[in-house]
Amino acid sequence: MPGKYYIYIGTLLALFIAGCKRNSGNEDSNVFRYNEMGDITSLDPAQAKNFENIWADNQLYNGLIQTGDSFSIKPCIAKRWEISKDGLTYTFHLRNDVSFQDNVVFPGGKGRKVMAHDFVFSFSRLLNPEISDATSLLEKIDVSYPASQQGFSAPDDSTFIIHLKSPFSPFLHILLMKYFSVVPEEAVKHYGWDFGENPVGTGPFFFKRWETGNALVLKRNPAYFEKDSAGNNLPYLNGVIISFLKDEQTSFLEFMDGHFDMVSGINAINPRVALTPAGQLRKEFADKVYIQRTPFIKTDYLGFIVDSKNVPSVLQNLLVRKTINYAINREDIVRYMRYNTGIPAENGFIPPSLPCHGKVAGYDYNPAKAADLLKQAGYPGGQGLPAISLFISSPDYALGEAIQAQLQSVGIKLKVETEQPAILTEGAANGICYFFKKSWVGDYPDGENFLSLFYSKSFSPGGINYTHYTSPAFDSLYEHCLIEHSDSLRAMEYTAMDKMIIDAAPVVPLYYDEVIRLVNKRIKNLPVDPLNSLDLRYVRKTP
Repeated sequence: MPGKYYIYIGTLLALFIAGCKRNSGNEDSNVFRYNEMGDITSLDPAQAKNFENIWADNQLYNGLIQTGDSFSIKPCIAKRWEISKDGLTYTFHLRNDVSFQDNVVFPGGKGRKVMAHDFVFSFSRLLNPEISDATSLLEKIDVSYPASQQGFSAPDDSTFIIHLKSPFSPFLHILLMKYFSVVPEEAVKHYGWDFGENPVGTGPFFFKRWETGNALVLKRNPAYFEKDSAGNNLPYLNGVIISFLKDEQTSFLEFMDGHFDMVSGINAINPRVALTPAGQLRKEFADKVYIQRTPFIKTDYLGFIVDSKNVPSVLQNLLVRKTINYAINREDIVRYMRYNTGIPAENGFIPPSLPCHGKVAGYDYNPAKAADLLKQAGYPGGQGLPAISLFISSPDYALGEAIQAQLQSVGIKLKVETEQPAILTEGAANGICYFFKKSWVGDYPDGENFLSLFYSKSFSPGGINYTHYTSPAFDSLYEHCLIEHSDSLRAMEYTAMDKMIIDAAPVVPLYYDEVIRLVNKRIKNLPVDPLNSLDLRYVRKTP
């Protein structure tokens, strides 16, 4: 086996060097190419529900605002905005130099200027659950506000107003999501349900063609409104080509052969080949490839359903749940199972990069304390403790086995039950999988989004509180943080709620994930951020 492994590395290295020498030389060397192993289901931003869709949408569309450094909020199509003192009215003043991309839906095929009524139309359609699953993000919209269209109004061509029925401090962060991009009514009506395959936006690239299962081709938008600091037109690239190879090894080989400019994600980068055991890029690749990594606003965890009558009574026992937390060696999981990609989750549920992270002491690996807690729970050395089932998705089976061994060392017998990811999600939501492995990716960069998983009014299956944790004190603090305008006070409230979750142990935080990519050194200025966004506006590709 070791011999085959080194032959494999040598073969990949030879292919990679050969690919770089011939430089792939296809139709245009100034095109960014990447592979998408998942499915792009739609190019309608109303369907921007997964990273595959979002990455493509980010090249095609713009919204009112955009993310700056450290989750700051920058102008985009809105050049400025005001929020009323009561927090109920958001008024955006739009640029007058933004146009939709050229398309046959416009007179003469020439894209027209974006106006405020376009945002009224774009946002209103998100309230229709048949069109978008963003409806829950708009629960605070005052759809019955007088003289508005479902809570949105445009008193003139350059002013767009949003009316809320109650204050919601993270609302601007929600508007950063690609759902809230502007689209032209003419195109949506012309293409109907096929708009997602015939997108028209304002972004740096426009849609050229989509060969299902083969390639999605985007071309540079020559009329794009944003410029760089020197006044040069953006983007610098001539286009983007997205391929759809489903096999991880094949995708990685194509990258090594110089046919893709980037691979992203722990599985796509083939860590066994590309990384050292310490998680660094192997030196034999360093001349041609560089690695990007940054904390991701994502927490992987184990969850307990804590209130259902169908749940084994042992999981209702707080001391047993704390035992499990202390018995798991998170550092070993990150080191040996993830090639040091990720951060052991020992500081609460909220991940790094968010301002309120790091102020809560979570659970470290302490088998002696775990054994003592199990004894206090009435199960010394695990005596009398029935076996517990952990429901985990089939791709995570090795992780389940590692957790099984760690819990066995303190006397807890664990059965690892594997399910397909979709079945596991449904089972957790419906209370069938009462001890489960899940992850939460922040929809927007605010600690509230992670704490919303524990709000008692959001019980699954109708909501996202899969554990059915409930606490009047938590709910009260959570509801107050939604209307608190002060960022510093809100961060204090988030910390207090995060500590409540750690103390009640409805979850076992495992690790905070990382964004990790391998990028060809021909690619310059590719940003990487904790949202794992793909921004190609400033990217240059050298010959």
